[in-house]
Amino acid sequence: MIHMPDADLDVTNIMHAGEPITLMTNALDLNSVLGKDYGALKDIMIKGNSASLPLSLLLLHSLLCESYRVLSTNLLKCFVEQTRKQHCHEYQLGFTLIWKVVPKTQMTFSVQTMCPMEGEENIARFLFSLFGQKHNAVNSALIGSWVDIAIFQLKEGGSKEKAIVFCSMNSALGKILWLVGNKLTMVDVLLWPVLQQTGCCSAATPANGQWWLRSCENLAPSTLLSIICTIKEDVCKSERAVKNYQTNRNSKTGCC
Repeated sequence: MIHMPDADLDVTNIMHAGEPITLMTNALDLNSVLGKDYGALKDIMIKGNSASLPLSLLLLHSLLCESYRVLSTNLLKCFVEQTRKQHCHEYQLGFTLIWKVVPKTQMTFSVQTMCPMEGEENIARFLFSLFGQKHNAVNSALIGSWVDIAIFQLKEGGSKEKAIVFCSMNSALGKILWLVGNKLTMVDVLLWPVLQQTGCCSAATPANGQWWLRSCENLAPSTLLSIICTIKEDVCKSERAVKNYQTNRNSKTGCC
């Protein structure tokens, strides 16, 4: 019996595959995932809202640049340094990020043959598949559970839900290096930015999660960290504004 963050899973009859392979690999044939390009550059196009930055996708972009020759277009100014004046055939993958107001982050890699994929977590799952990681049934179930937790409990939940998440993190990270096993998975890439965006890092993070936080920060380029710092400042300003509004409202009510 394995205790998952939100349920228990009986794995008595599940055959265990080995540990997932190393993250950074160029062995994956992109044609097997994205289809044959017949000479055209495989271009992943993402539409995101600048008011709600898809930080996990920016982090995945930096990791993809370590595994593939990536042509980056229309990213934030601080990420444009990835682009060089070279011919498209010198790149393995295109990564185009367009900032516009959309209800959910969207992704397409073949405009002619597919509908947009929606949701940061779904896009992150797809992009992470380009690293060629393989997981056994148990870890796959854990990954799915943690993704739901990151989106529905940590990002959209209240203080009670977040406390439950921190308890689960503390329990998991007390035994393993990352949230699912001893290898980086999409759970870490997705959960860390959510913690940053919701202002739940540092003090709120459990003791066993401090090393994990530092490991995640080491993965992120300095430009991404500066964006996160800006977001943190905005969160603090918003919280102060709400408190000031409530204080002023209470004082006016008291006067009446």
